[in-house]
Amino acid sequence: MSRQTALVIDDERDIRELLTITLGRMNLDVTTAGSVGEAKTRLSERKYDLCFTDMRLPDGSGQEVIELVARQYPEMPIAMITAYGNVDAAVVALKAGAFDFVSKPVDLAMLRRLVQTALRLGDERRSGVNAIESKLIGDSPAMVQVHATIAKLARSQAPVYISGESGVGKELVARQIHELGPRNGGAFVPVNCGAIPSELMESEFFGHKKGSFTGAHADKDGLFQAAHGGTLFLDEVAELPLHMQVKLLRVIQEKSVRPIGGRGEVPIDVRILSATHKNLARLVELGQFRQDLFYRINVIELRVPPLRERKDDIPKLAGRVLERLARDNGNGLARLKPEALAALLSYSYPGNVRELENVLERAVALCENNIIEVDDLQLVQHLHSRSPAERTPATTVAPTADLAADADDDDGQPQGLDDFISTIERETIMKALVETRYNKTAAAKKLGITFRALRYKLKKLAID
Repeated sequence: MSRQTALVIDDERDIRELLTITLGRMNLDVTTAGSVGEAKTRLSERKYDLCFTDMRLPDGSGQEVIELVARQYPEMPIAMITAYGNVDAAVVALKAGAFDFVSKPVDLAMLRRLVQTALRLGDERRSGVNAIESKLIGDSPAMVQVHATIAKLARSQAPVYISGESGVGKELVARQIHELGPRNGGAFVPVNCGAIPSELMESEFFGHKKGSFTGAHADKDGLFQAAHGGTLFLDEVAELPLHMQVKLLRVIQEKSVRPIGGRGEVPIDVRILSATHKNLARLVELGQFRQDLFYRINVIELRVPPLRERKDDIPKLAGRVLERLARDNGNGLARLKPEALAALLSYSYPGNVRELENVLERAVALCENNIIEVDDLQLVQHLHSRSPAERTPATTVAPTADLAADADDDDGQPQGLDDFISTIERETIMKALVETRYNKTAAAKKLGITFRALRYKLKKLAID
C-alpha cells in the first residue's frame, strides 16, 4: 500500500526538518519547498494528500498558495503555519479555503491531531462519503443554497457563525456541518449559553480540579474537554457575559484551557460553531459583545432562512412531522385535508419550524379519525410579527372605541375588547416562550415582568 504524501512549504530550514521528521513518523512521504515558485513546481509534479504552508515566503505569500490550491486542487486539505498569536492572518487564510492553522512554535501533539483530521477529510472528499442523507428537510431555492454552503463549510475548520430567527433549525445546521466533516468521529457538544448561570460558566466550560472551590469534590472536565477532537456548538452565544467573552477569545487564540484550580494549560482541539437569534453586529455596536470575539467566531456567517421565506418546504416538513408523531404515538398516520394544508401555507410562522411542529402535534391530538381539519390547527396569526405588506385591512388593529363597538354580542354587552387584549397577551407570551425555548425565567425577563407575574398570566390565559 502506497504511503500518503505531504508537501511542506516554509523558508525556515528548521521548520521544514521538524515537519518532515514528525510527518515521516506518521508514515507520510514528505516533500518540501522554500518559496512560492518552488511550491507551484512541486504541486504540478505530483498529487499530495496534505499541504502545509508558511504565510511569509521569500517571493510572495502563503495566501497565494492557499488560493491556488482552493482553485486547482480542492480535494487536498491545506493548513497554514503562522507566527504565535497571529490569528488575524489565520482568519484570512481560513476564509480563502485553508483547512486549519498551526502556530509557531509548533505543538507536535496538536500537529499530529491536525494531520489525522486532515487526511480523513481528504479521504472523504475523494470517496464521496459526504453524500449522506441530509437531516435538514427542504429543497426550496433558499434551502438548496443552505445545503450547498454547509457542504463547503464542512471541508474547513473555520469558525462558523449561524444566524437566524428562533426555531429555524440552527442546531440542525451545526450538527450537519459536524457530521459532514472530518470531525464526525468526535463528539458534537451543544451548549445553550443562556441556560448556564454566570457564576458556574467558567467551571462548565473549562472544568475544575478537586478542592478548587466549595462543592468541587472531584476533578471535572469542562465542555471544551468533552468536545476535544470534535465540535463545540455555542448556541445563543450573545448571552455570554463579557468576562466569559474574554476567556473564550483566549481559548480560541491559544487552543488551550486552564481548569479552575489547575496549574497548567490543557491543549484542546475543538472546532467552534456558534449561533444566536439576536443581531450580533448590533450588540457589538452597543458594546454588549466584544468586537474582537465577534471577528473570531464570525469568520464565515451562514444565515438560515425563516420558514416564511421557504414555504415550498412546508408540505414535506409537515409530512415528516406527521410520520414521526405516528411512530412516537403508535397511532395511524394523520393526514391533512387540502384546506388545512392551505392554511399552513398561508401562515407566517413567527416560531418557524419549531412552531410548525407544535401546531401539528396539537392538531394530531385534537383531530378525529386521523383527518386534520383547519380548526384542528388552531392557527392565530400574529399581527405584530408580520410585515406591513403581509397585513390585510381585516387584520389591522382598529381604534379601541370602534373595536369595542364592533365586538358587541347579541345582548349588547361589549366583550370584544377583553378578548382582544387577552389574545394579544397570549400571542406576546407565546412568542417570548418560543424565543427562549420555553424557559419561563428567561421569558419573564424578555417580557419585562417578574416570574411570579408570568406564572399568574400563564394560569389566567390557560397556557400549558
